[in-house]
Amino acid sequence: MKQLQDYYFSMLRIRLIEEAIAERYSEQKMRCPTHLSIGQEACAVGISAKLLPKDKVFSSHRAHAHYLAKGGNLNRLIAELYGKGSGCTGGRGGSMHLTDLDAGFVASTAIVANSIPVAAGQALHQQLRGETQLTVSYFGEGATEEGAFYETANFAVVKQLPLLLVCENNRYSVYSSLACRQPKNRSIKALAEAIGIYSLEGNGNDVREVAARASQAVSHIRAGNGPAFIELHTYRHREHCGPHFDDDLGYRPKEERESWFKRDPLQTVEDILSAIPHWKKAKASMIEKIEKEIGEAFDAAINAPFPDSDNNEVYVYAE
Repeated sequence: MKQLQDYYFSMLRIRLIEEAIAERYSEQKMRCPTHLSIGQEACAVGISAKLLPKDKVFSSHRAHAHYLAKGGNLNRLIAELYGKGSGCTGGRGGSMHLTDLDAGFVASTAIVANSIPVAAGQALHQQLRGETQLTVSYFGEGATEEGAFYETANFAVVKQLPLLLVCENNRYSVYSSLACRQPKNRSIKALAEAIGIYSLEGNGNDVREVAARASQAVSHIRAGNGPAFIELHTYRHREHCGPHFDDDLGYRPKEERESWFKRDPLQTVEDILSAIPHWKKAKASMIEKIEKEIGEAFDAAINAPFPDSDNNEVYVYAE
């Protein structure tokens, strides 16, 4: 139960951080596009629970949760959103271009599927150096429609790379559903499996199941058996890009939204933890602690200086 409480705290922390970003975004001080992971927190937390500090992570445009779950620094993240010099990418990358080698978070990029082959390059580097670490690449299901995914998957199998490919299938690429992009009943997991990758599938809204799948995949890779692929079924709560809800646009059926919202990853765990004595007090304590940290991070970001316009060097935090 202690482990489940830790998972819950990590997911709650990510949720409250992103809700704070959404609330403050209209102030026009975060001058970068931002893609929130509200509703998808279990994916990042469950995967990261089975990683080691020196394992490397790559992400795409929806990267906040992956960065924070891997041990990313909240102050550096918020400062980056504000374009400040103390940001994890020196204030020059914004929400979609995070880098923090202290956390083993190598990079997130804004181009769909772009970071997948780069992650394979990192995994090849680890293999050639005889290192025991592995590399993780997070991406949405839309990236599996790009040639870069198939080329990388094939290369990873041929070279038996220590690479974990994690597909967060939230069913939508911007406003386009799976139904209009892929054949009916196609299994992305089966596609990966056909290429030769050890492939798994799971409920991305159940952090226990995500962690279990991650454990299987990581064990496979660390044993020297080559790459692994995990497809996690999940659902974002807010608009594709930005802080708002966009239910009024009608591209997601009401019944579908309601069905997924009932399976909120936080509520799924809270239903179990609520049986613990004094749970309400424990939850309130968690919220108080997280909100204090969030407030301090925003204050620090607002008061931090912008990057020196005469200095184009960006300091990347490293081990």
